Amino acid sequence: MKFKTVIEPFKIYATQSIPLLTSEERTRALRDAGYNLFALDADRVTIDLLTDSGTGAMSSRQWAAMMDADESYAGSRSFHDFADCVRDITGFSEIIPTHQGRAAEKILFATLLNAGDVVPNNTHFDTTRANIEYQGAVAVDLVRKEGLDPAVEAPFKGDMDVEALKACIAEHGKERIPLVMMTITNNSGGGQPVSLENLRQVSAICRESGIPFFLDACRFAENAWFIREREEGQSGRTPKEIAKDVFALADGCTMSAKKDGLANMGGFLAMNDKELARQCRNLLILTEGFPTYGGLAGRDLAAVAQGLKEVLDEEYLRYRIGSTAYVGNSLTEAGVPIVRPPGGHAVYIDAKALLPHIPPHQYPAQALATALYLSGGVRGCEIGSVMFGKKSPDGGEIPAPMELVRLAIPRRTYTQSHMDYVIEVILEVVKRAETLQGLRIVEEAPWLRHFTARFEPVRRTSTRA
Repeated sequence: MKFKTVIEPFKIYATQSIPLLTSEERTRALRDAGYNLFALDADRVTIDLLTDSGTGAMSSRQWAAMMDADESYAGSRSFHDFADCVRDITGFSEIIPTHQGRAAEKILFATLLNAGDVVPNNTHFDTTRANIEYQGAVAVDLVRKEGLDPAVEAPFKGDMDVEALKACIAEHGKERIPLVMMTITNNSGGGQPVSLENLRQVSAICRESGIPFFLDACRFAENAWFIREREEGQSGRTPKEIAKDVFALADGCTMSAKKDGLANMGGFLAMNDKELARQCRNLLILTEGFPTYGGLAGRDLAAVAQGLKEVLDEEYLRYRIGSTAYVGNSLTEAGVPIVRPPGGHAVYIDAKALLPHIPPHQYPAQALATALYLSGGVRGCEIGSVMFGKKSPDGGEIPAPMELVRLAIPRRTYTQSHMDYVIEVILEVVKRAETLQGLRIVEEAPWLRHFTARFEPVRRTSTRA
């Protein structure tokens, strides 16, 4: 018999207390943080859905592996175990550990890119885009059109528009495109998956053009599960088999092991090109550490190696995707606009649809995110014009295509009752959506401003004479 409830496939033997603040305490904390949820102290947050990166719970087997780790500076056993595990899944021969995904991006782009180069992607995430632009190159998003409409129901809204990719190569020339990337799953687009067929098409275009094809693979296991569940001809296969097929289409990948590595820290850069790997290792030594530890302790390498095995377990993935869908479907049934269908690691609320009275330059997604915190201590993340807005030549700002609030669910951390509480908080805010007001930026950094910007509320002016 198949039961409706998808239970957590684990038992809980250790707990941490959750901060329960008063409304006044939350109001004071948010004001002190300049209305930026990144600036809040974690002990001021009740349910933390800011990110799923490195915030999950590790298993007993991961902790056991950490205790048995080898902390040798060079050539440690833990590195070789880690490298063997990555090779087994990806098939790539050159494995370069880094302390997290953005370090892998930094090394890869600093090695490959020159000013004026162009890097196509389905959708670049924030650090990927920033590392490309820091090199003076241009990050181009080529997601299929359905991926820009939150309300559209489509199984693979993370797919790249292959005709747009061909046009991009024709416009700029392959000489100006050092690599093409694909983000799986498509984080900025609502955690939406990419189909195996689309990956095959992109891979074929790249190989025909002689352009290296790299994956941002931090949620490769979740993407493999979606392929198995949604793509014709894939239902009888294991997630690992599908993942191997995906990696075989690429020339390399960057990876934040803080996502589908199920670890609190770690990442890697992997490829088959020995000469490119040599150049990347030279930069790794300068910025991260020796090539067999790459800025990580041996215990971190051990945790990642074990996590990469556990993340491909079918019961884990069924629970992971099912629990996210539970939240998303509950909100849809209550009339809350979200990115449909629900993604793998997060639920994305469509703030543009929910708050049409707040213009993009007053950051409706940031306004909604702060309201969720004020209402119930739920911390989410703005994925809109704060994160992806661009300066226009006239000094104004070009808004992002979508205004989303991402509620990223840490792995193996919260139970269904926690998620039911989150749903209640969201519905309470939705009831008074018309009363929410926008925000203005009063302080910002030139790069990745969403991490450190400070805001203040935009006070409504009276229309009375």
